Amino acid sequence: MSVVDVYQQWCGPCKAVVSLFRKIKNELGDDLLHFATAEADGIEALEKYRGKCEPTFLFYGGGELVSFLRGPNAPLLQKIIQEELSKEKNVLEHGAARIAVRDEGLTVEDELNGGSEDQTQDDAASVPVTKSYTVAIIKPDVVASGKSEEIISKIQEAGFEILAQKEQALTEAEAQDFYHHKARESYFQELVQFMSSGASRVLLLSKAEASQDVIPAWREFIGPPDVEEAKREQPDRYGNWI
Repeated sequence: MSVVDVYQQWCGPCKAVVSLFRKIKNELGDDLLHFATAEADGIEALEKYRGKCEPTFLFYGGGELVSFLRGPNAPLLQKIIQEELSKEKNVLEHGAARIAVRDEGLTVEDELNGGSEDQTQDDAASVPVTKSYTVAIIKPDVVASGKSEEIISKIQEAGFEILAQKEQALTEAEAQDFYHHKARESYFQELVQFMSSGASRVLLLSKAEASQDVIPAWREFIGPPDVEEAKREQPDRYGNWI
């Protein structure tokens, strides 16, 4: 799990917060817990956090936003860190569903498109914090074959709602970040190189019913995480998306 302190250049990361991060890390001694700082002024995807007079803390599990906190409330920050770390361990060790949330201070456009100004209004979408969503990627070879629309139709027919989408080529750093949960696999570097070899179709998915958790539904739809098992169970589906 990662905790990111989003700050602005004019105020800088709070020294007290950095010290608190170090203290919590030392006390918990957990390799699963990581801390980082991010300067909103220099990161387009964090544009919505500029002009704030208070820091924002973003909590990520498996590359998904699972919680957030505004303001330098040290006791509450420490409490949320411990709670979210416990939840992430439950996900990894017991297969519990990871519940993604939405920071209403951002738009889908900012997260998928890096806040680019050339996007049309139709591309933008707003997801309430109560709505569960996940990111899916249609692989470069499938995009190149022209089968993206066919796959998207199947996704929609299965009851998934596409909140936003964009065709883009992932950088190696982006691919490494997205698939960091596979970093220990022997094929990790090959996967990263392949996923950054051409344009992919990035989809932000939810379920039509806002109360339904999209993540377990999506996992069931795409099949088992084991490559060979998935190919045996769903040969006509697996391999088209990740």
